[in-house]
Amino acid sequence: MLSRSWRKYIGLFLVSAPVWWLFEVLNWRLGNWHYDGAEFFSNWGYTFWATLSFTTVVPAVFGMAEFIGSFDFINRFRNGPLIKPNRSTTTVFFAAGAIMFVLMMSWPKIFFPFVWLSIYFMLAPINIWLGNRSLTNWLRSGDWRPVLALWIGVLITGFFWEMWNYFSYPKWIYTISWGGCCKLFEMPLLGYGGYLPFALELYAIYHFMAGLFGEKDAKYVRLVPQEEVEEA
Repeated sequence: MLSRSWRKYIGLFLVSAPVWWLFEVLNWRLGNWHYDGAEFFSNWGYTFWATLSFTTVVPAVFGMAEFIGSFDFINRFRNGPLIKPNRSTTTVFFAAGAIMFVLMMSWPKIFFPFVWLSIYFMLAPINIWLGNRSLTNWLRSGDWRPVLALWIGVLITGFFWEMWNYFSYPKWIYTISWGGCCKLFEMPLLGYGGYLPFALELYAIYHFMAGLFGEKDAKYVRLVPQEEVEEA
């Protein structure tokens, strides 16, 4: 990704920080996690070091997803269920996302997992309506390779994040109201499932922001071989 365009690669870091701050803002209501040791920083110091750390999220996930997409086994997922981005499908997706968001904000102790679903369900249809790049570029023909590359890539990335966090200080601690048993590091096993839609959210948010800057069919992130990106 760096050799492809160093300017856009730097852009991934610049996009990444506000993207994760969005989840931090939502977490003020949800209380899914907190940072043990944050009290030793001043407000400005905490904001600086947290922002610097958050810049790595999007590049790490997309870089690992591209790496996974380079393996031959991923081609087994090029003929799967079709998802047609027609008006009815996108409307249902958006409505479902909006309902999940309202439930999450109204009863956070029950519906807190929707933070990893609602944003994607709302933003993916918006990208389609605005003509931005979307995973439906592939899913309309049953090609699930980009989705699987993102899913496997984010699980690998998430595993290392959780491992490094476990032996770190300051560190994040999860404080969810249910499903918190059977941990692998600080993360409950069920929580790793949240990484899957989180990767799709990152993809949707990135292409929404790229669309704001006029890249309506941004192909910088390549989750399948280049010749097939051109066709898609």
